[in-house]
Amino acid sequence: MNDPIPFIDLQAQRRRIETQIDSAIARVLAHGSYILGPEVAELERLLAEFAGVKHAITCSSGTDALLLPLMAWGIGPGDAVFVPAFTFVATAEAVALVGATPVFVDVLADTFNMDPASLEKAIEALAGGELRPKAIIPVDLFGQPADYDRIIPIAERFGLKLLADTAQGFGASLHGKRTGGFGHMAAASFFPAKPLGCYGDGGAVFTNSDDEAELLRSLLNHGQGRDRYQNVRIGINGRLDTLQAAILIEKLKIFDDEIEARGRIAERYSRSLGEVARVPILIPGARSVWAQYTLRIPHRDAVAARLRDRGIPTAIYYPIPLNRQEGYRHFPTVPGGLPVSDDLAQEVVSLPMHPYLQSPIQDRIINAVSEASS
Repeated sequence: MNDPIPFIDLQAQRRRIETQIDSAIARVLAHGSYILGPEVAELERLLAEFAGVKHAITCSSGTDALLLPLMAWGIGPGDAVFVPAFTFVATAEAVALVGATPVFVDVLADTFNMDPASLEKAIEALAGGELRPKAIIPVDLFGQPADYDRIIPIAERFGLKLLADTAQGFGASLHGKRTGGFGHMAAASFFPAKPLGCYGDGGAVFTNSDDEAELLRSLLNHGQGRDRYQNVRIGINGRLDTLQAAILIEKLKIFDDEIEARGRIAERYSRSLGEVARVPILIPGARSVWAQYTLRIPHRDAVAARLRDRGIPTAIYYPIPLNRQEGYRHFPTVPGGLPVSDDLAQEVVSLPMHPYLQSPIQDRIINAVSEASS
């Protein structure tokens, strides 16, 4: 009964749509347009429709999806961009790559997402200083939308751009609005382990602005102008491969169904484990895509070791807050520090989560966590 189970079972999904995926790949191989082939434009149309926005601009990774809006806005040296300390490094990395300064703010203890009060405190602390506040990047961590009801008014009050990092949250919604539709722009990742993932790296930027969409397409294609040999600005090679677009088109067809399945599993986890651990909380009106199902357990390492002995994998997202990472220690933090981020790094543990987690496996995980935590 201790046979190991996968943390994320991508093969179960492949078995479901293997014929469709193989056919989609074969079509690309047959027409041979491996860069900016017709599937790329079709995927962008479908993604924009799904997200409820005017434009989806695909790109080569979730990191590029964060980088490109900052480039489009001209954010650079001397500019401050506010990011949560408890997230994956790409959020702050994109800021540093354009020469701007990430300013780390704290997160909420129950949702793991950016704390609006900490954000406001960090913005006010820069008043009259050398850094110019320019943008906020809230993260839809673990699949739940950030608290945009509170963050958007802060951005408006201080005149800041809002880039929604929905790398983990694409497909989630708040008050019925998909996460790709929040902020001035939104960035998604299609890394294989994401709820909507391709078979390599991929990403997308979402916007309702025609001008921004045109600029983004130029930036991700070497700053191209009217043709490939006219370069009107400094850009990057950030295109999404046609093969990945073809794969994502097929996966998008079953995405809503998979989101429903993830929600049922998360609900069962929370119902069963609320007595032995702090389970994740959703804000009012939020629907998560449950990219991760993350508990808070004081003796996290001991519990994870006991689960591992029983063939149940876990993961820690994230063991080191960004402000404590060696490459980022020199960047500023909100006055008063980041106590919640520090606490979470010592307590969080994520359980297996994917749409194809069968009930008997769920039972095995739930029973093991309950016994290991008692």
